[in-house]
Amino acid sequence: MEDSNTPIQEWRPKKNPWLISIPLMAAVFMFALDETISNVALPYMAGSFSCSHSEATWVITFYLIASGIIIPAVDFFCKFFGRKNFFLLSIIIFTLSSFLCGISNSLIMMVFARFMQGVGGGAILPLSQAIMLESFPREKRPQAMALFGLGVVFAPIVGPAVGGWITENWSWPYIYFINIPIGFAVLALAKELLEEPPYAKRQKGVKMDYIGFTFLSIWLVCLQIVLDKGNDADWFGSVWICWLTFISCLSGLLFVISQFKLKNPLTDLRVLKDRNFFFGTIIQTVLVASMMASSAMLPSMLQRMMGYTSFLSGVSMVPRGGGCLLATFITAALLGKFGEKRYVFTGLIILGLGGLSFGMINLQISLANIGFPNFLFGLGMVMAMVPLIDMSCRTLRNEQLTNASGIQNLIKNVGAAIGTSLVTTCVSRFAQTHQYMMVGKLSELNPAFIERAQNLTGAMLSNNMDIGTATHAAYGLLYNELLRQSALWAYIDTFRIFAIAAFMIIPLLLFLKTQKTA
Repeated sequence: MEDSNTPIQEWRPKKNPWLISIPLMAAVFMFALDETISNVALPYMAGSFSCSHSEATWVITFYLIASGIIIPAVDFFCKFFGRKNFFLLSIIIFTLSSFLCGISNSLIMMVFARFMQGVGGGAILPLSQAIMLESFPREKRPQAMALFGLGVVFAPIVGPAVGGWITENWSWPYIYFINIPIGFAVLALAKELLEEPPYAKRQKGVKMDYIGFTFLSIWLVCLQIVLDKGNDADWFGSVWICWLTFISCLSGLLFVISQFKLKNPLTDLRVLKDRNFFFGTIIQTVLVASMMASSAMLPSMLQRMMGYTSFLSGVSMVPRGGGCLLATFITAALLGKFGEKRYVFTGLIILGLGGLSFGMINLQISLANIGFPNFLFGLGMVMAMVPLIDMSCRTLRNEQLTNASGIQNLIKNVGAAIGTSLVTTCVSRFAQTHQYMMVGKLSELNPAFIERAQNLTGAMLSNNMDIGTATHAAYGLLYNELLRQSALWAYIDTFRIFAIAAFMIIPLLLFLKTQKTA
C-alpha cells in the first residue's frame, strides 16, 4: 500500500529547476561522451605517438582511474570547497585538460592530460545527479531522472560515431577540442544558475582522510591495470597479475574497513544500509556494465569480422540512441501511470530480448539487421535505468544525496570496468572453445569438407597454380573461415550473457520500496 505520510519540507532552489538542469546536463553529456569517444581514435593516436595499440589504451585507462578515484571523494571536496565552487573547478579542470589532450605530442603528455581530464570529470556525474534530485520536488523527480538518464546512457552510445566522424573528417585532436566551447558555456551558465543549499556550503575544519584516500587509490589503480591487461597476460596464469589482484583486494577491503572505523572518513558507507539504495545500486551496476561492455563489443565485432570503418562501426550504435530517445519520452509520459516496478520489469524484459536478438546474427548481416536489436537494447536500458536512479535515492535525505551519488557512481564505474574486461575475456575464451570444437570437422573423413576443399582447389588451379600450392591455399582459406565462425559464435554467446544478466536481476526488484516510508 502507498504511504500517505507527507514528506518533510526540504530545501528548494529559487530558480526554475529545468533551467538549472541546462548546464548540468551539458556537463554530463560532455563527460559521458568522452568515456567512449576516444575508443575509435586509438589507432590514429598510436600512429601519431609511434606507440603500439596496447600502449595507446592507457589513454582510456588513466581517464577511468582518475575519475574513479575522485568520485568517492566528492563529498569531502564539496565540504572543503563548497559544492558550487567544486563543480565550477571540475569544469575548469576538465576543459583545460581537454585542450592539453588536443595539443599533446607524446604518449606521456597525452596520458597525463587524460588523467587530469578524469580528475576534472569524475565529479560531474555524482554532483549533477545530486543537484538535480534535490532541485526538483519528489513528484517531478522521475521526469528529471529521465533527462539525466538520457544523458548518461545516450552520450556513451553516440560517442564512437561522433569520434569516428571527427577523426576521419578532421583529425583526432578535435574530439577533445570540441569540449572547449561547451566547457566555457557550462561554466558561465553554472555560475549564474546554480544555488547552494546550507548543507552544501564550504565547511571549516574539514580534514582529509589520507588513509582512506591512499587505500582507495591503490585499490582502483591495481584493479584497472588487472582488468586492462589481465586477458593479454593470461589472467591468473601470470604471477604479476596474481600479485596486483591480491594488492587490489586487500586495499579495497582496508578502504571499506577504514571508512567504518575512522572518525572523519572519506565517504559515509552507512548509506549502503538503506535497502532501496543498496539494491537499486546493484541493479544499476549490472545495467551500466552491460551498456558499456556491449558498446565496446559491437563496434569491435563489426570492424574485426566485417571490415567496417571506425565511423560505420560507430554509426551502428545510432539505433540504440534512437531507442534511448523514445524511452525517455515514454518514461516521462507513462511512468507515473504504469507503476515503477512494472515499468522497470518491462525495461529489463525488453533489454533481455535485445540481447537474445543479438544472439541470432550471422556474417551476412548489414547495418539494418543489427538496427532492431540495438533499438531494443537502448529502449530497455533507459526504461529500466531511469526509474531506478530515482527509486534508489528516494528514501535518502537531501543532505545525503551528494555522498550517496558519489558512492553509487563509484560502484557503477567499477562494474563497467569489470563488465568490459569480462566481455573481452569471454570473446577470447569462447572463440578458443568453438575453434577446438569445430576443428575436428576439417577432416578427410568429413564429406562436406572434402567437397568444399576440392572446389576451392579447382578454383586455385584455374589461376595457374600447381596442385600442391592450390591444395595448401584451399586448406588455408577453410581454416581462416573456421576462425571467423569461431569468433562469431564467441560474440553470439557473449551477447546472450547480456540477456541472462538482464533476466537474473529481475527478482531484485522485490526488495525495492516504491514509496518513502516514515
